[in-house]
Amino acid sequence: MFTNFFLELKNAKVPVSIKEYLALLEAMDAHLADYSVDDFYYLSRSIMVKDERNIDKFDRVFGHVFKGLEKAADAATAEIPEEWLRKLAEKLLTEEEKKQIEALGGWEKLMETLKKRLEEQQKRHQGGSKWIGTAGTSPFGAFGFNPEGVRIGQDKHREGRAVKVWDKREYKNLDDSVELGTRNIKMALRRLRKFTREGLETELDLDDTIRSTARNAGWLDIKMIPERKNKIKVLVLFDIGGSMDAHIRVCEELFSAARTEFKHLEFFYFHNCLYEKLWKDNRRRHTDTTPTSQMLHTYPSDYKVIFVGDGSMSPYEIVYPGGSVEHWNEEAGQVWMQRVTDMYSSCVWLNPVPERHWQYTPSIQLLKQLMSDRMYPLTLGGIESAMKELRR
Repeated sequence: MFTNFFLELKNAKVPVSIKEYLALLEAMDAHLADYSVDDFYYLSRSIMVKDERNIDKFDRVFGHVFKGLEKAADAATAEIPEEWLRKLAEKLLTEEEKKQIEALGGWEKLMETLKKRLEEQQKRHQGGSKWIGTAGTSPFGAFGFNPEGVRIGQDKHREGRAVKVWDKREYKNLDDSVELGTRNIKMALRRLRKFTREGLETELDLDDTIRSTARNAGWLDIKMIPERKNKIKVLVLFDIGGSMDAHIRVCEELFSAARTEFKHLEFFYFHNCLYEKLWKDNRRRHTDTTPTSQMLHTYPSDYKVIFVGDGSMSPYEIVYPGGSVEHWNEEAGQVWMQRVTDMYSSCVWLNPVPERHWQYTPSIQLLKQLMSDRMYPLTLGGIESAMKELRR
């Protein structure tokens, strides 16, 4: 099979040699891609393809030679993943059954009932409508259904209805070195630039040099000026994790463009709503944080602040103390939002959710109100409008 693969690549004009073929066999002997077609594809491509212009040829040959291999591999390994077995426990309800399930009736009642359940429950529970468990209609647990509940011990979201999530979750940092496929975001951000010449005189002033030399009877008189720099200072606050996972790509493009356009750029991460602490590294967000109050005292009011987030969350997370899905916040999110907007007069929110959907999400409406309607869609037109607002 591998010999035929090698010969087909040569016939397709992919420049491969015996050296690459032997390297592939050696890698397979080392079990670098045992039972995964995807692993074998990336392994063989990394060995056989030395120029990205040949990737398309490689893909066509790979698809032709190994057609049907994925199904055969699946049949041979025929092991049901543990995750699939766990998902079998998820509660499957009809729309009529869902309508029969009632919420507990507010934040205080929900947290009071959870405390009582924790005191009373003595063992694991599955199904049902009362205890903390799985695959039920109780407001507490995982892989079930309830219109208003606390999610405990569940990987990723399902219904998007939990008002609090009692889990430790890990998020990845945004990549600020993403290569943009277009310069449009950079061009939109440039509307915020404001240039000035300050500091050492390191740049030739050609016009003044010509005038001065002419006045000096032709004797060369060189004139220098400070380098022209953008003096705008920007503070970007990124919502990370949860529902924002669907918008990572566009956020990385924005981050990369902002890094290029603004010399004075600072950034922090938060989750869902702003609270008493922020962080710079998502891998250490539980151990290495920056108090929000410290940020307010570190960066003066002349900074331009840009929030980036979808604003999609339970309204409790914004208006109630303890509403955060990850920790118990002593002060409500709206208190911290108000402090930031009071401190920084130039402040906008960029939302990756299409603007036509905002009216259907109460939390987005709340944040839009807290931002004094300075919320803009994360589109090229929205970025341009936001930059115009920040220049005022």
